[in-house]
Amino acid sequence: MAAAAQRLRRLIVKLVTSTVVRETHRGESHGGVFLLDLEQRSAQQLIDWAKPDIDWLGSGGDRGLRGIAFDKDRVYVAAGDQLLAFSPDFRLLDSWSNPYLKHAHGIFVWQRMLYISSAGYDSILGFDLDQHSFTWAMHVQSQRARFKPVAFDPQADDGPLMLNKLHLNNVYCNEHGMYITGLRSNGMLHFNGEAVNMAVQLPAGSRDARPFRDGVIFNDSDNAVLRYTGRGEGEEDRAMALPDDGAARFARGLCVLSDKLVAGGSAPSTIAMYDLARNEMLGSVNISTDRRNAIHSIAQWPFD
Repeated sequence: MAAAAQRLRRLIVKLVTSTVVRETHRGESHGGVFLLDLEQRSAQQLIDWAKPDIDWLGSGGDRGLRGIAFDKDRVYVAAGDQLLAFSPDFRLLDSWSNPYLKHAHGIFVWQRMLYISSAGYDSILGFDLDQHSFTWAMHVQSQRARFKPVAFDPQADDGPLMLNKLHLNNVYCNEHGMYITGLRSNGMLHFNGEAVNMAVQLPAGSRDARPFRDGVIFNDSDNAVLRYTGRGEGEEDRAMALPDDGAARFARGLCVLSDKLVAGGSAPSTIAMYDLARNEMLGSVNISTDRRNAIHSIAQWPFD
């Protein structure tokens, strides 16, 4: 354990994370954004999200802050039915909404577009980072184990109905296409520009899935572990347990820092650093001991 702590201290890494407070009441804080210093094991709150005009219907609803992404000198954060832009010192610069953006969750920047999952509409919206407007959208239709991408104009009035069948909550892009995960998608979906197919089946309730090394890395939330599963014989597979503080545990939030090092989040709000090659936890930073307070998204801080 001492050797792991020493390796953690050598990491010059800062992380930024968003949190969601479940079962909170109107007027109370229901999430925020925190800057974490792994070397000092400290957390600085940058935003306290306590707006009075939030949609309180449904599980989670618009409460809390969700996905985090960066472009140049801007920090983008998803918040319910809005996309917010902040300066690095977290001054609010701008915000955008769209009729088809509801229960926004994960966001990802790829090739001058910011993609955002709209769980309410089973859709992925594309926000042009140069035009600062929503210019692309895809509805993921589903029937049993079959999926169909349907493009629509996010500025028109003939888009999909708000059904929330798949509860799409994560989007990730690379040169091979777009990868989408939902609580009810039964796995990680792959969009190749023409079709949506099941890339890999995952345990029920999985979150934050993305391709990693020769397989997939994701939070197996219901079983309270961060998992990596490869295509080989299983020798490299990992099931990294969450920090055990005696409270009910829930895995959500994932940041890949290298092909060996990842950060994973949990509830009560804690972020742990894992060395997958050594199959060990290097250390953790706790933000809250309140069981309602959960990590949502984690990203590496690119400034200073």
